[in-house]
Amino acid sequence: MGAEMDLSVRIGALTLKNPLIAASGCFGYGVEYADLVDLASLGGVAVKGLFLAEREGHPSPRIVETPAGMLNAIGLQGIGVRRFIFEKLPELRARRATVIVNICGSTLDEYVEISRILSDAEGVAAIELNISCPNIKEGGMQFGCSLTGTFDVVSAVRKVTRLPLIPKLTPNVTDVASFARASADAGADAVSLVNTFLAMAIDVETRRPKISNVVGGLSGPAIRPIAVRMVYECRQAVKIPIIGMGGITDARDAIEFMIAGATAVQVGTANFVDPFIWPKLIDGISDYMRRHQIARVADLVGTLDTAAGDKEWTAS
Repeated sequence: MGAEMDLSVRIGALTLKNPLIAASGCFGYGVEYADLVDLASLGGVAVKGLFLAEREGHPSPRIVETPAGMLNAIGLQGIGVRRFIFEKLPELRARRATVIVNICGSTLDEYVEISRILSDAEGVAAIELNISCPNIKEGGMQFGCSLTGTFDVVSAVRKVTRLPLIPKLTPNVTDVASFARASADAGADAVSLVNTFLAMAIDVETRRPKISNVVGGLSGPAIRPIAVRMVYECRQAVKIPIIGMGGITDARDAIEFMIAGATAVQVGTANFVDPFIWPKLIDGISDYMRRHQIARVADLVGTLDTAAGDKEWTAS
């Protein structure tokens, strides 16, 4: 059975060798982990978010641990798209990484220009549109919290690139499935969700916020059940692939997202805890497939069985 197992999944026209993607913001530009992780062994690497120009981000403190999670307000610090292409992309190509570039913008025109630049760069496999960061005041989540804004930015970028286009959706809305539909209607090849939840932490002794931005994005195991529910809701709403994320720490977590409807998953916060998590995840998924006699991991996607639960609930 092991030799016959197929771990590959498809995201639009892009085929990933397995469903595991290093999440943007938690894996640097990929090259920082290249001596610890075989980048070619991952399904994909979603690099740290890029604006047109370099960006300093927020002052420290920017990260604080919370119960079952992490709060961050980095502020999308980055080197800008052109430096990324010249300084980071060549090594990623040399390491045979499947590169998904997360892009950010303060305006619609900035998203379009970055996408145009990346479309001409060798070695970029897909674009992830970050329209959901809760840690900046301009752009970003202003688009991601508006159905019209989401449609407009996705459709504008769609016109300038043939690369697979993956809007990253915010959970900080009432009905995330409607934003998945807006993305699909605008021409997205897939959606990724969820980004972090808007949250805060206070030092009760000083009565001051624990991070300089006051509020930040909550990630980690604390958000996983909510993220799984949102993936499930989006799976009912759209036919395009979904990349699920939020608090994945082991193979069972990744499989849970796939059963709920995710074609692939991103792993973020857990990578900080254990940079060697990736082969453990692959082995765990492979073991699950062997035990359940599943030949193709893609056959797991959206297989949640709610009928038995409904019958049991009715009978009670």
